[in-house]
Amino acid sequence: MKRDSAVLLAWYDRAARPLPWRRPPGQAGRANPYHVWLSEIMLQQTTVAAVKPYFTAFLARWPSVVALAAAEDADVMAAWAGLGYYARARNLLACARAVGAMGGIFPQAEADLRKLPGIGPYTAAAIAAIAFDIPATVVDGNVERVVARRFAVQTPLPAAKPALIAHAASLTPQYRPGDYAQAMMDLGATICTPRSPKCEICPWAHCCKARAQGIEASLPAKTPKAPRPRWLGHAYAAFNAQGEVLLETRPPKGLLGGMLALPCSDWGEAPAPNPPLVAQWHILNTPVRHVFTHFELHLTVHWAMTDATPGRGRFTPIPAATDLPSVMRKALAAARAAAGL
Repeated sequence: MKRDSAVLLAWYDRAARPLPWRRPPGQAGRANPYHVWLSEIMLQQTTVAAVKPYFTAFLARWPSVVALAAAEDADVMAAWAGLGYYARARNLLACARAVGAMGGIFPQAEADLRKLPGIGPYTAAAIAAIAFDIPATVVDGNVERVVARRFAVQTPLPAAKPALIAHAASLTPQYRPGDYAQAMMDLGATICTPRSPKCEICPWAHCCKARAQGIEASLPAKTPKAPRPRWLGHAYAAFNAQGEVLLETRPPKGLLGGMLALPCSDWGEAPAPNPPLVAQWHILNTPVRHVFTHFELHLTVHWAMTDATPGRGRFTPIPAATDLPSVMRKALAAARAAAGL
């Protein structure tokens, strides 16, 4: 196993992806814990390409965890808009404030990291390994795929997770564990990919049991997912004579919590319309469709030109697209096109 780790680290030294939150492989010193934590929270269920500009913008605006802890909730939620999974932004602020209360110093032990808001087993292990060079076992989706193929684990996920974690732990070295964790991620992201793995250039081709058996493309096996349920909802885009649009801040908890949005009805199987004011509403023929993690949302978009006083929300200049969650961007764009704005 030590030889396998050494081979992988040698490959990483040559082929590591240059990422803005990373310390180059083999460089003296440790990665900034704030950078590691911020990037790991942003990368949850989100691509590297999508995260890069947000990470850079957050660091420019809030260069330390103490600075982020002092930020206004609305400013952070607006800066997060478009990145998705908005509970992460709320947990980000809560965690920053918890670390700020500790003098801006992140704890090093996995157990202590897991006590912080929004930090689960994977994120705690990643911070411990990458920021503090502790030999923690870091297992994300990329690592699961690499390990399932390396050991030819044919038990479907999620039942295979304990075995995959045990195998990953058996490979984790004491030497350069942070670089090793990132090497595993890079191997899964660039070579041991879900489709068409590049086995011919893989540094672990010599020891991959799945490759030896010719089953690498079929692993990791996964239990079929149930179809996503479809939820319905109504969104209301009211425009006034000044060219402003009616927006409201969603409740702090729940989907899109704390985000700026068009007024909406509840979302569910058969939600009742809930317009924010009395107006001559026009209904778009085609609903706006958006896929969330656990359901698919179909929003019926209503639009109106009005100067009536709203029952909730307030008229505001048309926001930049980056200030709204993706589903609200879609609904507002559709309404503006229909209204000729």
